[in-house]
Amino acid sequence: MLKPISAPTPRSVLKEVYGYDAFRAAQEAAIDRIVAGEHVVLVMPTGGGKSICYQIPALVRPGVGIVVSPLIALMQDQVESLKQLGVKAAFMNSTVSMEDQRETRRMVESGELDLLYVAPERLMKSSFLDWITSQQIALLAVDEAHCISQWGHDFRPEYRRISEVRDRIPHVPCIAVTATADRPTQLEILQQLDLPDEALTVTGFDRPNIRYSVEVQSSGRKQLMRFLDRHEGEAGIVYCLSRNKVEKTAAFLKEQGLDALPYHAGLPAATREANQQRFLLEEGVVMVATVAFGMGIDKPNVRFVAHLDIPRSPEAYYQETGRAGRDDLPSEAWLLYSLQSVVMARKLMESNGKEGQHKWTERHKMDAMVGFCETAACRRSVLLKYFGQPADAKCGNCDTCLHPVETWDATEAAQKVMSAIHRTGQRWGQAHIVSVLRGEETEKITRSGHDRLPTFGVGENRSTNEWRSVIRQLVAQDLIRVDVTGYGGLRLSPACGPVLKGEDEVHLRVDPDPPKSSRSRKGRTTQPAIDTTPAGQERFEALRALRLELARDQGVPPYVIFSDKTLTEMSERVPTTLDDLLAISGIGAVKRDRYGQQFLDKLAELPV
Repeated sequence: MLKPISAPTPRSVLKEVYGYDAFRAAQEAAIDRIVAGEHVVLVMPTGGGKSICYQIPALVRPGVGIVVSPLIALMQDQVESLKQLGVKAAFMNSTVSMEDQRETRRMVESGELDLLYVAPERLMKSSFLDWITSQQIALLAVDEAHCISQWGHDFRPEYRRISEVRDRIPHVPCIAVTATADRPTQLEILQQLDLPDEALTVTGFDRPNIRYSVEVQSSGRKQLMRFLDRHEGEAGIVYCLSRNKVEKTAAFLKEQGLDALPYHAGLPAATREANQQRFLLEEGVVMVATVAFGMGIDKPNVRFVAHLDIPRSPEAYYQETGRAGRDDLPSEAWLLYSLQSVVMARKLMESNGKEGQHKWTERHKMDAMVGFCETAACRRSVLLKYFGQPADAKCGNCDTCLHPVETWDATEAAQKVMSAIHRTGQRWGQAHIVSVLRGEETEKITRSGHDRLPTFGVGENRSTNEWRSVIRQLVAQDLIRVDVTGYGGLRLSPACGPVLKGEDEVHLRVDPDPPKSSRSRKGRTTQPAIDTTPAGQERFEALRALRLELARDQGVPPYVIFSDKTLTEMSERVPTTLDDLLAISGIGAVKRDRYGQQFLDKLAELPV
């Protein structure tokens, strides 16, 4: 590391190396504890600056910081970002040549390396473990620590062996960090790493810069395009449940003129790697992917995450949407929701072979996710309360706050649905039940004699979409159930009795119409994530183009040079000297010396 002073402190490193004037909430306290040799388990939102909490202590304490990281892409990205800051960092994994591995070992043994990233599998090899524990170690950091928990959504069995490393180096401070850990997961991290309860620090789960919105599916592709209209030219991720849907959606978006790429585990490894690199290295790429894509993607200017199917749990949803707006600039999380996607997700859950407590836990998490989709309350408050964090009744930055949802007394409608399900034998799907209620004389209805039932036509005053909404919400409230192991037939649940008897009321939300696109895609230019004057916008775009040119010359992601937030501040403040640049957030001494003059020259060419 380039050390401007003889005895670096956390605050001096923050300013000189990272270019920031002040720590964020809880960062300084966690760093001070690690520097003092204490243990920390840190639960902090994505984009909250968790990595700094182990990187800075590794630069201040003697020895090398060992960082356990689950993915090669994550290691490579963080090491490249650190090198841009002048920090001596390296990773050891299967992509590293033997010659480079020998050089990394030499640097560790000579005390030259600040941070070494390794996968848990590499760390647990006896020869590697014997070697690394014989060196001077500044700290042991466990990144993505929720992978330890068998109840978590990204469980990695290898993570549970990290406690063996702790046994070998009990005197070395350990810091475990994650953005996604409910209370049971937090406790399991402490238990598995043999850390005291007082090591736990939870800063909260709120990502106020992300706008959450959910739409009921009606015309899926049209709804997706209306959403993407708001983000033309911006990088984002579109998640799908199946590989087939990924490929079809990516092909459709390409036909619409978007720079869209597919990513799923069924693609050749070389294709996945190439598509991921394009997403990281270029601007405005849309990645259409299964959940196989995402962990370890540190690209800070992902402006949106869209889900075309319901995620399997609030943890998965939080983790996936958290990939948007890591730079704290306004971003959007959008979910397209339907009963069919719930049925498909539950069918996959039922077929995964898990039993007992695991099965119950997965069902509970899916129910919580359905509740998030169906709520008429503030979505952010529902999400935060799931993680045990108190929340305001309204956040002002989700669809239900911006466009409050109406509710209605649906008791009579619910009784009609339940009666139709019961009288048809509890084996027919949603479409058939709706046709019975609306009095539609389809071939199936007449063949089965359902046109002679008392419930035939009792709901002709409501549209097909209205009845679908009623059924979907009754499933969400567990008043009726879908046979996910069979053919999707609707059944009554034990909870429906009081409603049928008129003892309980049912209140449902009115599905709002999908918002219309407010902009034409034709002729739009990319907009930064905050408002600027026209001249400021021109400066931002010019700086963005220069950043991309420099990044391509080095073969690195543009964001490791400067973030969008740094470029935005630069375009607004218009610095004129190298020293002026040090007042810009995210510019330290090394980046000033490496890139400062080129950006100053570019600004000098532009109107103020």
